[in-house]
Amino acid sequence: MWKTIKRWYHQLGSPVYFYRFSSAVLPWLLPISLVVLAVGLAWGLAWAPVERYQGDSYRIIYIHVPASSGALMGYIAMGVAGLVALVWRMKMAEVMLKALAPFGAVLAAVSLVTGALWGKPTWGTYWQWDARMTSMLILLFLYLGIIALQSAIRDPRQAARAASLLAMVGVINVVIVKYSVEWLQTLHQGSTLKVIGESSIDDAMKWPLLISMLGLWLLYAANVLMRARTEVLNRERRAGWVRKLVNRP
Repeated sequence: MWKTIKRWYHQLGSPVYFYRFSSAVLPWLLPISLVVLAVGLAWGLAWAPVERYQGDSYRIIYIHVPASSGALMGYIAMGVAGLVALVWRMKMAEVMLKALAPFGAVLAAVSLVTGALWGKPTWGTYWQWDARMTSMLILLFLYLGIIALQSAIRDPRQAARAASLLAMVGVINVVIVKYSVEWLQTLHQGSTLKVIGESSIDDAMKWPLLISMLGLWLLYAANVLMRARTEVLNRERRAGWVRKLVNRP
């Protein structure tokens, strides 16, 4: 098992192998992600039952929760990529760090907007500076900060090191986002969907939510692979395998 993981680790660390791997995966991953996401959203927005207290306004969770979870998972992935880039100086980790940031920033922004829209009919206000919402806003700024660093520093290796440090430090904020409703008194409701333990959400509402989350995660993965492929070609443009690929009839 460990030998298999180690072999995959070194193989995916090779730009050539990664490009070939992504070429094989993307034609399947992208359409599957779109179909799964469409099924989850259609089920949740059109056919899930009406919530007892919030009525139909609760249906925004089928966008809000997947976006929030995707933004958190994406940042954790950036933190891991940043650690690998700093400790082992792996170029593909630097590529993945750059590829993860844009879509993660979009998801963080979607989470904030949908949360505000949900908050108005639920709490009577679009925004409150409570722990969950404020830490999510900070997460968006961290994403934008990483994107800005990578754009401002011309040397890709130096840009990757600076972005890696910010990504690793920012993981602390991910923990705050996740557990703020448990540690602090906030306006935001607690978690109703739990991986471990019994969820408080009804199964008729839970399954379309889980499917929507899976679809968005797969779409995030497809987006990252496409961005990473572009970055790999840009960085390796002088390599022989890229020249053969470009000149191939």
